Amino acid sequence: MTKVLIGVRHSSGWAALLVLVMASVVPLWGADTVPDKPAEALYLQLGQIGLDASRVYQVRGASLERASIHISLEDGTIAFTQDVMGKITGAFFQGDGEVLLVPPSEVERRSMSLFTGMAILEEHFETAYFRFNDDVADELRPDLRAPENADEFVTRWGSTAKNLAASDAMRLLVSFSRLLPVNGTMPSTQTLNFLGKMPDHFFHARVQGVKLGVFDLLYDSLSAEAVEAGQPKTENGFTYYDVWSSFSPTTPLRTDRNANGGSGPGNPSPREDWVAARRYTIRTEVQPPKEIHAHARVELEVKEGGTRDLLFELSRFLQVESVKLNGKPVEYIHNPAVEGTQLSRRADDIVAVILPEATRAGEKFDLEFVYGGEVLAAAGSGLLYVGARGTWYPNRGMAMADFDLEFAYPQGWTLVATGKSAPVAAEAMEPKDKGEQVSRWISERPIPLAGFNLGKYKVATVMAGNVTVETYATQGVEKGFPTAPVQVIESSPSQSMPQRSQIIVPNTPSPAQNEAAVGEAAAQAIQYYAKRFGPYPYSRLALTQMPGRDSQGWPGLIFLSSYAFLNNSEREQLHFEPFRMELQKMIPAHETAHQWWGDLIGWSTYRDQWLSEGLANYCAMMMLQEKDPDGFHKIMERYREDLIEKNQDGMSRAEEGPVTLGTRLLSSKFPEGYEAISYGRGTWLFHMLRTMLRDAWAQQGSRGSSGEEEPFVRALRKVRQRYEGKAISTGELLSVFAEDLPTALRYEGKNSLDWFLDSWINGISVPKLELKGVKIVPKGTGATVSGTILQRDGDKDLVTSVPVYGIVSGKQPILLGRVFADGEESTFHVAAPAGVRKIVLDPYETVLTTLR
Repeated sequence: MTKVLIGVRHSSGWAALLVLVMASVVPLWGADTVPDKPAEALYLQLGQIGLDASRVYQVRGASLERASIHISLEDGTIAFTQDVMGKITGAFFQGDGEVLLVPPSEVERRSMSLFTGMAILEEHFETAYFRFNDDVADELRPDLRAPENADEFVTRWGSTAKNLAASDAMRLLVSFSRLLPVNGTMPSTQTLNFLGKMPDHFFHARVQGVKLGVFDLLYDSLSAEAVEAGQPKTENGFTYYDVWSSFSPTTPLRTDRNANGGSGPGNPSPREDWVAARRYTIRTEVQPPKEIHAHARVELEVKEGGTRDLLFELSRFLQVESVKLNGKPVEYIHNPAVEGTQLSRRADDIVAVILPEATRAGEKFDLEFVYGGEVLAAAGSGLLYVGARGTWYPNRGMAMADFDLEFAYPQGWTLVATGKSAPVAAEAMEPKDKGEQVSRWISERPIPLAGFNLGKYKVATVMAGNVTVETYATQGVEKGFPTAPVQVIESSPSQSMPQRSQIIVPNTPSPAQNEAAVGEAAAQAIQYYAKRFGPYPYSRLALTQMPGRDSQGWPGLIFLSSYAFLNNSEREQLHFEPFRMELQKMIPAHETAHQWWGDLIGWSTYRDQWLSEGLANYCAMMMLQEKDPDGFHKIMERYREDLIEKNQDGMSRAEEGPVTLGTRLLSSKFPEGYEAISYGRGTWLFHMLRTMLRDAWAQQGSRGSSGEEEPFVRALRKVRQRYEGKAISTGELLSVFAEDLPTALRYEGKNSLDWFLDSWINGISVPKLELKGVKIVPKGTGATVSGTILQRDGDKDLVTSVPVYGIVSGKQPILLGRVFADGEESTFHVAAPAGVRKIVLDPYETVLTTLR
């Protein structure tokens, strides 16, 4: 399993830094009292703001509208917060209120229903805390009346409101950052007027619902999906953030098969980062077993000017010591991740860098970070890793950039990093003592992210054509790795020999002894993929051992789970299920496929992330299918079973949502839903697409049945040629496949795969297919076959391309053609050769259906 990467670019809009402020804003401080750290002072005030006893009111019959969010304050008391720069930024309400949110698509309504039991969110609430950067107070003013017991209200709710303020402080700092002094001088009135026109609208309501408990409603115009509803929830000691619904009010999800697809399956185009990181130069001192100290220079280019702050993601285990802009110190704020968010789960925080003045389009500048901390984790046996403890360098999300990495580390350790080994630069860091060594790694082309691994490795090298494959592993496995039980075998006694006991002690796994086989598996995968999808993108691939069950891929560098280094005998001793053994053997091929799908070509938004996992996994499955069809079948069957297995509530994992929910599938409802859907269903979707294309071309009498000429492979080669070094959406991928679409796959005569997008990629169905009313009528030298296909347990408008086969005595089933099953019942007519006596649907199980 590849680790889920959640970058700043894919989160709630923090990477797009525009602001809205009012021209009448009053400074936080006087002209002669500007503090040394004005941004920090502003941030702290935003995060600690309390209620204002002079702004407490009775409210009745008021409402707030933010895109699709409708909030009614029927009757109650509301207190507004104290000013921040002359602006009210929050309020606390107690009384009788109601919220209404209508998701615009079937996908989002289904998601809402999963968590709330309602397709439409309609909930009464008793208390609510509002945070905003616009004119909520003015909107409510006509419905406000003199209060009763204002002081008592503030006394009761003041501390609660103050505690809730911190969660939105960073987002509001984004909105107010341009009001900060420029070289000690407050912005001019002209600047403030300009800022007041900027399209930044933020509204966050944390609501205490009568039935649903505490939940959030969010409208953020800077986010690609401006409207979101969700709830933090703890299950089995782990805190999730369940996203009930998320969408753009101006670019709704596809609601029918004739809607425009946009850039992907129901998501708007991702916002292009207005400041691009072009190059990272990072000098890191590694001090095993836990610490690193680093100096990172990030070269940035401004695409759209006007902002004052930049946000970077960095592990919470690292502390920033200083930040400099073009060599001069600048202010920064290291903001802890809020529990229950994606950043918190990843163990990352936000570092906000405050620029001395607004950026200008086309401007280029450098930021230098000095930081350090305990970001490494020791797993025993000379095995360290950084992957499970967050991002080790400040970044703005996964975007293509050049990397120049230099490391100083003790003798006796081996360090491997992304890129190609290069001579140490003349200005290299000086080793602190004779026991230290220095190595340097430079990316061969722009890559989306960089990593390194450190251990007391042995190395094995093999060639895959002109690509060097190096495998690094330790002599032992990590602490806590499972051990096979000791076996005692009792012999049967006889007249000449008493009963004896034989004790068999299993061997302790040694990854270093198996690393040559692991490297060879990756080398075979490189050659297999290069032949089909184009050359391997880099000159080398390094495989390094990583503790735990998960593996993680970086460009030119793969962290392989210790389980990937087991041989068959060791797996058998641990009594793994047959399908699990097959999956472990596939790990090197799966992670190697990410060098094409995930590293060379990225994904546009979280809704497209399934492409990386599903396609990488299916490429490895293609290899397995050629070598071991039975093993392929075992894994595909297990993926099917995982999707349809019911939980204690009688729901299957497939019901959590489609693959296009991406990281939202990591929820309290189905903790294992992400893996079952992104990997399992994602793999099935690519298998369906591949077999549909193959069968339809065969039906049309065209070549393309295997090898290089296979239509699925031809399309993926086109994808690689057009999108290498870029991100791709699901819609863009399907458009490439639809360019040469055979007639049999043109639903309603359209040269489009929208039907597959709507029914299968954006759907959750695992239907059951049945035949009824089949008639075989002789006609000429052949026959005509008619009948009805029933789709049970699927969406009522599910469209499926179903392969129809004829059975002739003593022969393999013959493909008669693919027909569309549209809805619950669909009639069909196909031609058949003479001798066909029986009709069957999908005998080779190429469609994701329930077991028949």
